[in-house]
Amino acid sequence: MLLIPAIDLKEGKCVRLEQGRMADATVFSDDPVAMAEHWAGLGCRRLHVVDLDGAFAGLPKNQSLIQRIVARLPEIPVQVGGGIRSVDVAKAYLDAGVKAVIVGTKAVEDPDFLATLAEQFPQSVLLGLDARGGQVATEGWDVTKDVSAVELAAAAGQLALAGIVYTDIERDGMLSGLNIPATMELMAATNLPVIASGGLNDLDDLARLHAADREAKLFGAITGRAIYAGTLDFRAGQALLDAA
Repeated sequence: MLLIPAIDLKEGKCVRLEQGRMADATVFSDDPVAMAEHWAGLGCRRLHVVDLDGAFAGLPKNQSLIQRIVARLPEIPVQVGGGIRSVDVAKAYLDAGVKAVIVGTKAVEDPDFLATLAEQFPQSVLLGLDARGGQVATEGWDVTKDVSAVELAAAAGQLALAGIVYTDIERDGMLSGLNIPATMELMAATNLPVIASGGLNDLDDLARLHAADREAKLFGAITGRAIYAGTLDFRAGQALLDAA
């Protein structure tokens, strides 16, 4: 299992939000490229980059900055989300060297769009399922839909996707611990690789997640505020996953 550092971009800066609220942004770096290099230097094997401005606007707002991160670290796979709601935008990111694009809002609202992307870019698209109380939220998490994340995860298993990024919105950025039961439930409903996200706090939390993954099916866990605030040491976290 991989421990995946998150770099969330807002107005060109590396920030962390609380429960997806743009008004509750904490700036951790004015230089996201340098921050990406920092995590690479600590041995990360994948990066999770989100264009927060793009997620709310519905189109990329930090695309050039993301392209700089990818160009600076060609050896590190980068997965990118936020504002990817057209085939052209997805293609532009993939052509620039992004390993996988994360599609949330558009995939939920238009399942045919997700199927088209998976067909055109097999194993290069991640379904982003962001849930509040088990129900999927879209539009930068502003709108909660009357559809469960588990149902969508099961349906997505028929497509040639790279996997699913599952985030518990109510825990995201709160350091309150991952929603492990919900993550395991979703993972059991699909044959796709799953990446857990939202609330990872410390080594104990990571150890509980790993122990719950009895069949070793989880692809990874995203960490954001914990590694920026210092409640989780990145190297120690990846070492724990590697040793288990």
